[in-house]
Amino acid sequence: MSGHGFHVHGPHDHVLEHATHGGGDHGDAHGGMTNQIAMFTAIIATVGAIFGYMGGATQANAGLFKNNAAISKTEASNQWNFYQAKSTKQALAELAMELAPAEKKDTFKAKVERYDKEKGEIKVVAERLEAEAKDWDHRSDEQMHQHHRWAQATTALQVAIALAAIALLTRKKWLERGMFVVGGLGAIVGLLAALHF
Repeated sequence: MSGHGFHVHGPHDHVLEHATHGGGDHGDAHGGMTNQIAMFTAIIATVGAIFGYMGGATQANAGLFKNNAAISKTEASNQWNFYQAKSTKQALAELAMELAPAEKKDTFKAKVERYDKEKGEIKVVAERLEAEAKDWDHRSDEQMHQHHRWAQATTALQVAIALAAIALLTRKKWLERGMFVVGGLGAIVGLLAALHF
């Protein structure tokens, strides 16, 4: 009521006026908390997006490596089947050598030696493919472990962002501290993921 130069201030008007002009402890505490949480949330959201990308990349790598392992296992199996076929031919040539007349024994003996040599070459290839399959499996397992670390870090950062929102709404200092703790934990787990722990 300021009709004739007379104006009455209520207690809340004084606080609002102080807060608007940047004065007073009450306005600074909330404004500082709001700015701090907003900055923290922006940083954590950015870091979380990077962690999420890395988690997706390691999961894709794990699948690709597992696929490569399956291909190597199939090729190794094919080689072992080929090895078995040569073994059967060698056994039949050995039997034929025993049953053949003397003048034909040398022909079957040459076949036995050829099959034995071919089996050795096939065995080397099959064992190399089996070793490759194991290596691809191992690399896939490492990528999945790293993926789980990225996922844990991303989840912790998402929880920290949720705590930040609740802290803003409730103005509870313990929630703000919890937000920093959980965010720090997420960052540490992300660091472990980057270092392959």
